[in-house]
Amino acid sequence: MGRGRVQLKRIENKINRQVTFSKRRAGLVKKAHEISVLCEAEVALIVFSNRGKLFEYSTDFCMEKILERYERYSYAERQLTTNGSESQENWTFDYAKLKAKIELLQRNHRHYLGQDLDSLTMKDLQSLEQQLDTALKNIRSRKVSYILNLQP
Repeated sequence: MGRGRVQLKRIENKINRQVTFSKRRAGLVKKAHEISVLCEAEVALIVFSNRGKLFEYSTDFCMEKILERYERYSYAERQLTTNGSESQENWTFDYAKLKAKIELLQRNHRHYLGQDLDSLTMKDLQSLEQQLDTALKNIRSRKVSYILNLQP
């Protein structure tokens, strides 16, 4: 026996809506992981909650690489389908691409400052910690060499 069909309409109860969002999001991430493993597909999943909180999943390849690949493909498709208004679309595409890069840089900057870490996975947190450790070692090394150069 299976479950009955769920009627697709907005859930009015705020708590039930949040619980359903969390469960469905987890199921969606699970399915994305399954398709990446079973079919060896590169998968990137981006979900924004109604409060604007970002949830993301990507396969072994990092999200940025997958998004850049998507941009290249969509750009190539647009180049093939556009005829007259190419320059306007190129500007629009460049603007969207730069805006996405700025948002990514701002998000990474917030992560380096220790903010907005709730959406990161354990793997992401370990990577961030390693990057910060490397940066700290470089800073200390530069500081020591600077101090040594000052002394006669």
